[in-house]
This record gives sequence, C-alpha cells and structure tokens, in this order.
Amino acid sequence: VAGYVYAGIEPLSWKELRAEAGFVHDLLVSDEARNGGAGRQLLDAAIAWLKQRGVPRVMLWTAARNAGAQRLFKRRGFRSTMVEMTLELDA
Repeated sequence: VAGYVYAGIEPLSWKELRAEAGFVHDLLVSDEARNGGAGRQLLDAAIAWLKQRGVPRVMLWTAARNAGAQRLFKRRGFRSTMVEMTLELDA
C-alpha cells in the first residue's frame, strides 16, 4: 500500500462560512512512495469522486508546518481561504 485518501461531502456550515463542499479529510502517503506521484493520484481520485457527486468545491486542511503537502495541494490548484489560529491555555 502506497497510501490512502479519505474524503466526504460536508453540508453547509455557518461556522466555517461556506456552502456544501467536498472535503478531503485525510491523505497519507508512505515514506517509500513520497515524491513518486502517489499523493497526486490519490488527491485526483478524491476530487474525481467528489465531482461525480456534484459538489461545487473541494476543501481540505493541512498543518502549517507540512510544506510538502501544501506544495502538492497548491500544484493541484488549491488556495488558502481561511487561517486557523490557536492559543494554548496552560493548566
């Protein structure tokens, strides 16, 4: 197994200020398969699956430090739309 992708259709979200959308929840590529096109193929398969179901857009989240994933998503045409910010509260 080179990796996997998990995607679904999310309903309208007032919290996220968006209409119904396809969402790539998880995309993982094994270390051995990285930089060989597996991530692109998995992402394209998820996008095709969502497109067949008529969703108007595809969204995903990625960790701020995951530069490799961000490069993959940007090459595929994804763009930043929201910035999540976190404040850790010490006990």
